[in-house]
Amino acid sequence: MQHDHANAGSLDSYADIGAAGVAIIYARALLGAAGAVNQTAAVLDELDSLVADVLDKLPQLDAVLSSALVSAEEKGRLLDRAFKDQASAVLLNLLHVVAAHGRLNILRQIARQARRLYSEMQGRVRVEVRTAAPLDEQLSGRIAEQLKQMLGAQPELKQVVDPGMIGGLVLRVGDTVLDGSVATRLARVREQMINRSVHEIQRRRDRLGTTS
Repeated sequence: MQHDHANAGSLDSYADIGAAGVAIIYARALLGAAGAVNQTAAVLDELDSLVADVLDKLPQLDAVLSSALVSAEEKGRLLDRAFKDQASAVLLNLLHVVAAHGRLNILRQIARQARRLYSEMQGRVRVEVRTAAPLDEQLSGRIAEQLKQMLGAQPELKQVVDPGMIGGLVLRVGDTVLDGSVATRLARVREQMINRSVHEIQRRRDRLGTTS
């Protein structure tokens, strides 16, 4: 079976500039190929599903695809057997190109970068918000408002609860963790909201006391 690698652009000649940089190159190539056939959203969903429903749940398959001991030809045959009748031509082509360059170990980074780039194309920015406890709707709205002003784009918040955290917020945009000053400003939003809530409770309690 022959595969059309034309959509990969200049991928054959890229230098090894690190996993993050290479993942961006593949993500852009994927978006270009998917956009050309008006399948961008569907292909991104496929890639996300491949990571979450296949690689994450089948670690042995993940290990084989990522192993440097397995040849690109063997990986290509495995990809055809596993995904030929399930994956779109665009995604399958990407997998073969990535396999040919020995980069199947960065599929998760490619998926993240593709989502990030697609969100940016739509004027949105994906932001991971890591906290010790779940955020309520009001606080999430305030954080989104602050981030919109800081980033100049509409944020898409992904909340991650990490009970191991002592407190505060950790914000991640793509592969970048926002600096402490930003996290501090957003932490103040939460503190201000808590203080206002306490003040309002006290005010109502005092009012009830004077009317009794």
